[in-house]
Amino acid sequence: MPQASDTLWDLAIAEVGKRENPDDDDVKPGEVWEKSILFMGNKNGGKTTIILRCLEREESPKPTLALEYTFGRRARRHNTPKDVAHFWELGGGTSLVELIRIPITSHNIRSFAVVLVLDLSKPNELWTTMESLLQVTRNHVNRILTKLEKTNPEVAAEIKQRMWNDLQRDHPDYALVDPFPIPLVIIGSKYDIFNFTSKSEALLLKARALINHLAFGYDKSKSVSVDPSKPLFIPAGLDSMSQIGPPPASDSDLGKMRANTPLELWKKVFEKTFPPKSFRDLQDTKDPAQDSQYAEYEVDVMRAQKNQELEQYKRNASKSWKEMDFDSN
Repeated sequence: MPQASDTLWDLAIAEVGKRENPDDDDVKPGEVWEKSILFMGNKNGGKTTIILRCLEREESPKPTLALEYTFGRRARRHNTPKDVAHFWELGGGTSLVELIRIPITSHNIRSFAVVLVLDLSKPNELWTTMESLLQVTRNHVNRILTKLEKTNPEVAAEIKQRMWNDLQRDHPDYALVDPFPIPLVIIGSKYDIFNFTSKSEALLLKARALINHLAFGYDKSKSVSVDPSKPLFIPAGLDSMSQIGPPPASDSDLGKMRANTPLELWKKVFEKTFPPKSFRDLQDTKDPAQDSQYAEYEVDVMRAQKNQELEQYKRNASKSWKEMDFDSN
C-alpha cells in the first residue's frame, strides 16, 4: 500500500513491478523467486534451441543424452536480487520418461511448469508422444499431491485450485475439461518447414515470451491466434470445442467411430490420417556409449579394456561350471 512519504518515482516503480509480476504476492521484497520448468517432447524436436533462445545464449544446440539441467537469472526490477529459473530437459523422446520424477518433487511443485515440444514434421509420432509423456507426468504429479494432502493440505488445496484459474465456471466446456495439475505449455515446433510464409524467428520470439512468463513472471502475452492458416497461439481457456468445430471427416466416418469425449473423437480421426507409431517403436534403445559424439579417448580405452576383462571372466566362469563335478546323490 502506498505510504504518505512515497514520491511519484516510488509509486511508478511499484506500479511497474506490480504489472510485471501480478502473481508474485507471496514473494517478499528482496526475496529471490525460484521457478522450475521441464522441457520434454519428440527427440530432436527443438527443445534445446528454445531453451538457448530463452536464456539468450549464442550456442549451437547439441543432442540431449538423458536429463540435462541449466539455469538462468533475471532481475524483476531495478536494484533487486536476480530471480532464478531452473531449466530441465528430458532427452530421448519417450524412452526415458521415468526420469520425469527426478526434477518434479514435493519441494518445488508449487513453482513447477511443463513445456511439451511436439515436432510437427513427425505427425505419426505426435499423438503417441504427447499422450505418453503427459500421462506419466500427470500420474507422478498426482502421487505428489496425494502425499501433500496428508503432510501439507494447504499447499495441495492451493495447487488444485490453481488448475481452474484459467477456466471460468461459465465456460461452455467446463464439464468436459480435466485440467493438467501444473502449468502446461504445448509448442508445435518446425512449423516453418511446411509453411514458408511464417518466419521461424518470429515464432521463437513468441515462444520465448511465453516461457519467460513461466520462468521469471513476466507479463503474459495477450495475443490470440485461432486462424488455422497461421501459427496458432491460444492461451488456456480462450477457445472451446464449438469454436474448434468437428474433426475433418465425413459424417459417415464419424458415425462409425466410437468415442466418449470430443478428444477421443479427434484422436481417432487424427490417427486414421496419420497412423501412429507404437510406443515400442518410439523407444530409443541405442547405447549412448557407442555414440561418436560422446567419444573420450581415455575413457573409451579403459572401457574397452574392462569389456575384454568381462568377456574373459564370463568364459572362465562358464568353463569352471562345466568342469564342476556335481554330486548326483
